[in-house]
Amino acid sequence: MAAQTDTDTGPDEQAPGERPVPGAEPGRAARKPRLLRRLWRRRSVRVVLALCALFAVWLSYSLGSALLAPGNDSVQARVAEWARDHHLGPLVTGLETAQYKMNPPKVGGRPTIALNQPPVAGPSAGTRADESKHTQMPTVAPITPAPLVSPAGDPLPGEGSWRVIGNAKGVPAVQSAMLRPDNEHTSYLAGVVSMDQRLVRFQLHPGTDDPGDDNWGVPPNIPPQDRNGLLASFNGGFKVRESGGGFFLNGVTHGSLTDGSASLVFYKDGHVTVGAWNNGVSMAPDVVGVRQNLRPIVDHGQVPDDVDHAIESGWGLTIGGKFFVWRSGAGVTPDGRLIYAYGPALSVRTLAELLHQAGCVEAMQLDINPAWMSFNYYEPTKDPVNPNAVKLLPDQERPADRYFEPTSRDFTAVYAR
Repeated sequence: MAAQTDTDTGPDEQAPGERPVPGAEPGRAARKPRLLRRLWRRRSVRVVLALCALFAVWLSYSLGSALLAPGNDSVQARVAEWARDHHLGPLVTGLETAQYKMNPPKVGGRPTIALNQPPVAGPSAGTRADESKHTQMPTVAPITPAPLVSPAGDPLPGEGSWRVIGNAKGVPAVQSAMLRPDNEHTSYLAGVVSMDQRLVRFQLHPGTDDPGDDNWGVPPNIPPQDRNGLLASFNGGFKVRESGGGFFLNGVTHGSLTDGSASLVFYKDGHVTVGAWNNGVSMAPDVVGVRQNLRPIVDHGQVPDDVDHAIESGWGLTIGGKFFVWRSGAGVTPDGRLIYAYGPALSVRTLAELLHQAGCVEAMQLDINPAWMSFNYYEPTKDPVNPNAVKLLPDQERPADRYFEPTSRDFTAVYAR
């Protein structure tokens, strides 16, 4: 019989130089390293492992860059935006749907936010504190909007009443009202803001990611040197590629300015208007900015019937495709005021009806979902470049000073004239 070689050990024998593993079956310790060595010798295995390593490096760099980008967007918002930008939108929507089902908007109840808050005190924005006693007499008569009627029925104390949150030239320039948006979601409040364009001016700002870097001539934040006279700020619209239109600022365009798209238009003298592109508003030498988003939700003084149709495909992929979520919008009144409205439990129709009730003859939806909602106002301090930032609705997700840092999405800043 042929002699047994040193590599031909039996099942119960140990190869020379190998130590037994306590508790292991004889021969198993030898088979594992040999299996790994045989797999490593295969070119296909090495290629797959190399590709996995490259993917891990790319993922770490790509996702890490998104998480470490400038601004104060939440980690959840950054990851969701990164996933949607990398063709993982259905996964994000599925996760959001599950979250929405676990925590749907509450039906019934009462708001926990006080409605009858005092007006903002202090000198007019744009006026140094030591000059306030020398402030000249008002040069324009203030506009006092009519109180808003609560869609929920009998009003709570202070519901629908206007409160001054910003002054200019000694006159109320920015006023806000809070009210319940419908007769079901009665524990939630929507905020509505009236801005008198005789007293304020508007500045469109780009975002670092949307519309992205370009020669805009305006920074993606409100730096300290641009805060003197700052009264308020509010969010922009959908991502440009999803907005059904374009973004224009100081001669540069991303996307395409589209006929019929609802448009917030900025002019050289600082005033703005809202309308359908090339059907009420259009390009002109004094236009410096255009922010388009979807279709009008108030048109010629009426709320169109189509705000009730194709909610998900026509009015944006809300969280889980649900109707009652954070939404925002803006519109103009016949006397030229700009109205902004937002809230945590709004449908397209209830948003449109809030803007319509506030007097808008033309209005548009802006952004949706909690990560992007912001209306902030700024209380004057002794240092005009360091105002105190305040959220209009305390439960909005992002901080009141979010636009003091570079931000990923476009927004509008409001100044005293």
